[in-house]
Amino acid sequence: MTLQAASSLAKCVTMADFEDHDWTGALARARTHAPFLGRALDRQEELEGLLAAGKGEEALEWSRSRGLHEEAGVGLRRHRLGLATSLAIGDLAGAFSLSRVMEELSAFADRALDRAIRTAVADRTGEWASDGMIALALGKQGSSELNYSSDIDPILLYDPETLPRRAKDDAGEVAQRYARKIVKLLSENTAEGYVLRVDLRLRPASEISPLAVPIASAMTHYQGQALAWERAAFIRSRAAAGDIAAGEEFLTEIAPFVWRQQLDFGAIEEIRALTHRIREEYDGPPNPGPGYDVKRGRGGIREVEFFAQTHQLIHGGRDPSLRVRGTRDALNALAEAGRIEAVHAQVLGQGYDRLRVIEHRLQMVEDQQTHSLPDGEKLDRVAMLDGLESGAALVEELTQLTAQTGAIYDELIGQEAPTPPPTPEPETRARDLVRLGFHDADALAQRIEGWRDGRYASIRTPQALEAFDRLLPLLLEAIAQSDDPERAMTRFQGIIERTQSAITLFRLLSAEPELLDRLVAALTLSPVLAGTLARRPETLDVLLERVPIDFSDTYARTLEHMRQGAERDDYEAKLDQIRQVISEARFTLGISLLEAEHKPSRIAAALSEIAEAAITAALEAAHEEFARTHGHIANSELIVIGLGRLGGGALSPASDLDMIYLFSGEFAAESDGDRPLGATLYFNRLASRVSAALSVPTAQGALYDVDTRLRPQGKQGPLAVSVEAFAKYQSESAWTWEHMALNRARVLAGSPQARAQVDQVVASTQCQKRDPQKLKSDVLQMRSDIAAHKHSKGVLDVKLQRGGLVDVEFLVHFLQLRHAAEYADKHAAMLAPDFATAIPALIELDLLERELWLSYDLMTDVLVAGRLLAPEGKEPPPAAAKALAKACGHTSYAELLADVANARQCVARCWAQNFEENLEI
Repeated sequence: MTLQAASSLAKCVTMADFEDHDWTGALARARTHAPFLGRALDRQEELEGLLAAGKGEEALEWSRSRGLHEEAGVGLRRHRLGLATSLAIGDLAGAFSLSRVMEELSAFADRALDRAIRTAVADRTGEWASDGMIALALGKQGSSELNYSSDIDPILLYDPETLPRRAKDDAGEVAQRYARKIVKLLSENTAEGYVLRVDLRLRPASEISPLAVPIASAMTHYQGQALAWERAAFIRSRAAAGDIAAGEEFLTEIAPFVWRQQLDFGAIEEIRALTHRIREEYDGPPNPGPGYDVKRGRGGIREVEFFAQTHQLIHGGRDPSLRVRGTRDALNALAEAGRIEAVHAQVLGQGYDRLRVIEHRLQMVEDQQTHSLPDGEKLDRVAMLDGLESGAALVEELTQLTAQTGAIYDELIGQEAPTPPPTPEPETRARDLVRLGFHDADALAQRIEGWRDGRYASIRTPQALEAFDRLLPLLLEAIAQSDDPERAMTRFQGIIERTQSAITLFRLLSAEPELLDRLVAALTLSPVLAGTLARRPETLDVLLERVPIDFSDTYARTLEHMRQGAERDDYEAKLDQIRQVISEARFTLGISLLEAEHKPSRIAAALSEIAEAAITAALEAAHEEFARTHGHIANSELIVIGLGRLGGGALSPASDLDMIYLFSGEFAAESDGDRPLGATLYFNRLASRVSAALSVPTAQGALYDVDTRLRPQGKQGPLAVSVEAFAKYQSESAWTWEHMALNRARVLAGSPQARAQVDQVVASTQCQKRDPQKLKSDVLQMRSDIAAHKHSKGVLDVKLQRGGLVDVEFLVHFLQLRHAAEYADKHAAMLAPDFATAIPALIELDLLERELWLSYDLMTDVLVAGRLLAPEGKEPPPAAAKALAKACGHTSYAELLADVANARQCVARCWAQNFEENLEI
């Protein structure tokens, strides 16, 4: 393109921009209806010329150039006036969108705050620097949604170690000097006007704290003393000016305070109270008209913002996609995540945008921080500035808009509850309990009265007691229909004993019958899940949220969750975090199993992935802590191998972790720490630490039982051996059963090089040439020994029953070792540690009949689901039996038992074909 052509195109674009937007009408409306804008245009004739020509971008650039004055106060005020004028006219002309206007105003506030900080420091030290002085933007500045006459609500923090100052200056004193200078430079109204109104009252403990707060003090406050409203404020926080890097680091450190992983019922109730107070503290007209406040009134700006922030606080700790600052962005994210209705997000979002536009029109008139509709001629002026015919038209539009937004906010805060029914006397309650079928109704009635007498914090306040009394009849009705009502009541008591605030829980359960049914199912159908709820009531939020399970990248997402949730240098906190994440994940998967949402074998695979993540996290944490004293060993590492169901990727909810520890590198090497150790001792102690990290109970409870008896030489051997020693043992000394165990070996933790080295040892062991008769004899003898010492516990013990899963495992391992040397090169899948791959591969080789896979798959489902619903393998009670059948894809428990019997017969046939031995089924 030639220069002349480019020039012509630019002129065309400029003309098109002018023609598409009403710059002339905007200037006319501004001069007629907005005295402040009229005066501003009079003071900036050159700027008016640019705007009259439709050159909005050039006008913004002209305004920026006005800010280059050597005196910061003068430059910032001139920049602000030019910016406010340019944006207002561009806004009225339709050239600048609402989001563009808010972003430009917010970006100016950031630059102004930064220049004020640097100016304050330079006046004191001569340095144009901001190290150690942090300005956190909250509120509308933080979300880049400032309006024309917003104040800004920064929090000023400082780092005494890096804050610039004179040699003899006290850091605290000079930080306050800087803070006062910043506020004065921005807020003082001079002949040039003002820059920004600054409000520092959002700082920690503002009634007693200095204007600028030390980072350490702020950290202590937010980690232990902050209130719910401060959490809400930090949703929109960002490091805006000064030492940006230090500010971002601070926000990262306090993120767990804002975004809590578990639902905090006490905090939710505080939030609910805050939303009520928004309405209660507003004393203006309830409906649009003169005096109505578009920010604080019913259905106004603040209610839309708080609607979004409340849902973000409740759900954002578990869903990072909700951690956005802008109000429209938050509403869209909440709708996308299914937390609010899409139509609500649309109505609130569109309403919010329109309310913000009206707010801007109000403030353009006289550059005042006002949100209230005026009366008479002044109301008409605002309406006509916006392009409407009259104030009446504006009121009519706002009446319709706020009726919609206000109704949605009503649903959030809830309507006034009806008067609760009178509390029945113990005798009356006992009669009701008898009617429901409870045994020893008198004792249970007295027990319930004991709950209500204030002994438990969760039912101590009048509001909590009212909510509990409203829930109780529904709860008793639901529990009475369960298999074991008395035990369910005991388990529910465990929840209220350990919960500090349960008023929100009681209200949710009363309002949502499906949620109540889900809780009763967890309390009554599965002793495992009920025990988790009783020990850790915070897992209730899994029941409340019921987010669809995402099985993609389970290992990676679980590991990242474990890494993010604990202090970097706190070993115990890291172990607690691992337990917390695993407990919640297990409970989530258990509820999904209970409700038959996913096939049990899919749940088993996910349980294996989260266990693998726990092993990785425990190894990382233990090694980091261990290395503080003993250092590292170059070119060496600890390797973790999973065996059994862990190695095969099919854990049940009650599985142990069968593991072997190896280490790479020279066994004669020594660590480089303050207390060096030889390689063998180093890795054995480290392995012991890892096992303890996975198994020793902490404040968050126990995690897994770790079984390392499959290591070389069993209990008599060292916990960790070198890869070379492991290879030699497998080649020269291992028993047949140890080689069988290796068929499900999988490296869970180790570098790619270490994994390849171990995989080679396993493959070479599997492919050894063997005497078929000796192999068969060894396998039969081992199975006979197990049958003699481990007996089936009941009709659903599909693991130990003859024709069950142990027989399938022995059969598969026999065929793998028997035929590996012959087929492994071309059919590597036959040696896969997971049976979902290995069994089909053996079928394709005509070594097993096709029905065996279906038989194994069914019994695996029964094992996994049965660990929750029939833990002892015995006949479950009716409701649990029905749930078990449904989880396994059957319409009835009887049908399930019949199919399990057929599956065992299939296994018996395959056993007889390969071992020439008939099983007693």
